[in-house]
Amino acid sequence: MAAGRGEFFRSFRESLESLEKKPTQPALGRRQPVRGRGKPGPGGIQSGQTGGKRRKRRPKAAPSSVSGNSLSFPQPRPKVNKASSPKIKTSPSKENLLERLPSEILLKILSYLDPSSLSCISHVSKLFYQLANDDAVWHKIYTSEFGSQTWKPKSLAGDAAQKVDPLEGEVEDRSPGRWKKMYFRTLAGQEVNKWRRELRHDNSPYTGLPRQTERVLRNLNVSWELTLCDCRGREITMEHSRAYFFESSMVVRWSGPSFLTYRQLSNIQLYGFRKETLRPGWRSLIIKQDTKVPVRYIGKDKLVKLRHLRPCFLIGTWRANHGIAFIMVSLHFHKLVEKSLLGSPVCPFSEPVDLPPADTSDPDFGLHGYTLHFVLHNTGAEIMSGHFRELSCRTIQIRAGLVELRVINRTNLSEHRPLSGNIKMPWKSEPLEGVVEL
Repeated sequence: MAAGRGEFFRSFRESLESLEKKPTQPALGRRQPVRGRGKPGPGGIQSGQTGGKRRKRRPKAAPSSVSGNSLSFPQPRPKVNKASSPKIKTSPSKENLLERLPSEILLKILSYLDPSSLSCISHVSKLFYQLANDDAVWHKIYTSEFGSQTWKPKSLAGDAAQKVDPLEGEVEDRSPGRWKKMYFRTLAGQEVNKWRRELRHDNSPYTGLPRQTERVLRNLNVSWELTLCDCRGREITMEHSRAYFFESSMVVRWSGPSFLTYRQLSNIQLYGFRKETLRPGWRSLIIKQDTKVPVRYIGKDKLVKLRHLRPCFLIGTWRANHGIAFIMVSLHFHKLVEKSLLGSPVCPFSEPVDLPPADTSDPDFGLHGYTLHFVLHNTGAEIMSGHFRELSCRTIQIRAGLVELRVINRTNLSEHRPLSGNIKMPWKSEPLEGVVEL
C-alpha cells in the first residue's frame, strides 16, 4: 500500500509541474470557475478540485423564518384561483359537434320536429335560426296539416321579393320564410273562424248576445291586464286578479299598487291577450282612458273610497294614504272576444258599424222595434234585471250612430221597482276586503 500511495503522489506532483509550465487558457464562452472559501492551489485551481473539473453547486434553500440553527424549509407554491384565471375559449365548431354536420342532414333531423319545437330550437344559434325557418321544412308541415291547398296572400305591387303569376293574375309571395308565415296565418284564421262560428249560432232571445261568450273566453285562455301611466311617463303593468261573469257582462278586478296615488295617474290602458298564443307578447288594446277628467264619488267605508271613472272603471283608494287599493272594470259581452284578441297594441278592434235604418215615412216615429235588457249586479250577485220590448225613438235622438232609448221615467213612480235593503259593492285587495254601501 505504501508503494501504491507513493506512486500516486509522484504522478500528482508531475502533473502540477506540467501545469505550472503550460497554463491552460479557458475556452471561449465557458464560464471561469469562481473562487470559493477554500485556499487556492497552484495554477489558480481551488483546493479540493482534481483534474480541473468543477463541482456542481447545490441549490440554496430558501431562508427560513426561524432564527438560529433550525432547519429551513422550501416555501409552498401560491394557490391559483381557477375562477380568476382566464379560460381558454374553444371555437364553436370544436365545441358543438352537431353544428359540424352538413346542412342537409340537419334539415332532415329538423323535419321530424313539430312547430313549437322548431320555434324553440330557432333560439339556439344563428345556424339553427336559419335552418328552423327553412321553406322546405315548413312546406312539409303546411302540407301535412292543411293538405295541398295553398293560400296566396295579396300584397302591394312592386315588391322585389314577389312574383306575379301571369295565368292567375295574383301576386305570389317569394320571400324567405313564406311557408312559415302562411302556416301561422292559416292556423290563426281557422281558429278565429272556429270560435266565431260558436258565437254566431247561439244567441240569447233576451239580450241578443252570444250565450257561449264565457265558454269561448275560458277555452281561449284570454286574460286582461292594465297599464298604469303616471305623470312622469312611468308605466306599471298588472295582470288581473279575478274575473266575475254574468248574463251580459263581466267584471275584472286588479289589486294595487298601493304606492301609487290616484292624483299621480295620467291614463289607464286596458289590454286583452292570450297566455298561450302563437304571437307571444301580443296585446290587443281595448280602451285607453284619461284620468284627468271629472270623476264621481259613489261610496266609502272605513278603509277605502270608491271613484267612478266613466265609462267603465271603478277605482278604490285607501283613505289613509290615498294609494290605489284596487281597480275594477265592467266589460259588456258585445264583441268582447274580438276586442280582446283582434286589436293591436296601439289601436282597438273596430269593424264597420251599420247606421240604424231611418224610416222616412214618419219623421216623428222614425225608429221602432227595439228591445232593451238591463242587469244590475255587483261583484258577488245579480241584484235585479228588466226586459222591455217594442221601443222606438225619433230620428233627432240619433247621435253619432247611437240611439237613446228611455224606458223608465223618474217622476212616474208606477214604473219604479222597490228594492229591499241597500245596494252594496263588495271589494277585495289582498289581503283585505270589505263592503261599500252605495
